[in-house]
Amino acid sequence: MARQDVSDLAYRLGRQAEAVCRHYLSNGQRQGNYWQVGDARNTKGRSMFVRLKDGPKGRAGKWTDAATGEHGDLLDVIRESLGLIDFIDVACEARTFLSLPHPEPEPASPRRGLAPAPSGSAEAARRLIAMTQPIAGTIVQTYLRGRGITLLHGTGNLRFHPRCYYKPEDGPTETWPAMIAAVTDLSGKITGAHRTWLAPDGSDKAPIDTPRKAMGDLLGHAVRIGVPGSVMAAGEGIETMLSLRQVVPDMAMAPALSAAHLAAILFPPTVRRLYIVRDDDPAGDGARDMLIERANAEGIEAIPLSPALGDFNEDLQRLGVDALRAGVRVQLAPEDVARFMNLGA
Repeated sequence: MARQDVSDLAYRLGRQAEAVCRHYLSNGQRQGNYWQVGDARNTKGRSMFVRLKDGPKGRAGKWTDAATGEHGDLLDVIRESLGLIDFIDVACEARTFLSLPHPEPEPASPRRGLAPAPSGSAEAARRLIAMTQPIAGTIVQTYLRGRGITLLHGTGNLRFHPRCYYKPEDGPTETWPAMIAAVTDLSGKITGAHRTWLAPDGSDKAPIDTPRKAMGDLLGHAVRIGVPGSVMAAGEGIETMLSLRQVVPDMAMAPALSAAHLAAILFPPTVRRLYIVRDDDPAGDGARDMLIERANAEGIEAIPLSPALGDFNEDLQRLGVDALRAGVRVQLAPEDVARFMNLGA
């Protein structure tokens, strides 16, 4: 997208700064000529200020986070609050909010000399993710809601592919809609992908032998949900971690996709307390023990979180969100109860 087009979108959003803030930063409130909120990810708080009107010190839509020194415009707010990755998705969302027409996609230029990526490689994963779209309004959202998962902020690494190839052991290749999760390293570089093939109506996983498969370089990496600060939770499954996030919505999550990969996950440098979400099985116990040992060796406090049933998604679906919240609350450090849980819930 041309720089002029980007500037025009930012300007147009600035003309509607308060409406943008009310939509994307709903946990904040107006204070005079500013919108005050915790950060650009719509966290509750008062450290970030968005200018609502043009003034001597800046144009409407510009913001500064006093806690971190970060600053930006309303396009950055859209990106951070929705967890989007590619700017084309940010621009699309901005145009939708502004009720502007969407430009016709440019014809793809032929990729001369682009060699096929080795099957299952990190490059193949990156190419797959490049063909996906955000999950909002897709059957991925339908699938997750069917599992009790409705809070999806910060899930830009979850994507939708309408016709993802599936190769059974016997028989021809099939295509099914799929939830595609981007696996990234600590710098945000995509190293792999995880595919969950879905039924066409999103009611469940696809009726195939292996509805979940990962590809690429996974060791040490994870599907990162939210931005980690001093506290983070790591576990195995995507749905398990998203279920936990229903009761601690501002805690960063890192699904590692398996017990073996959980045991080897790399720690962001900011993390000082790590919650280890274990599944109720022997592999989960082994991953927990190894991760506690590794975390403690790096000066990180490690606290296991255990489900009442098989995993937190089973707790959410069978016991309900209130029981899940109560079960998690007694396992959190007291300061994290106040920080991450809505005590009025």
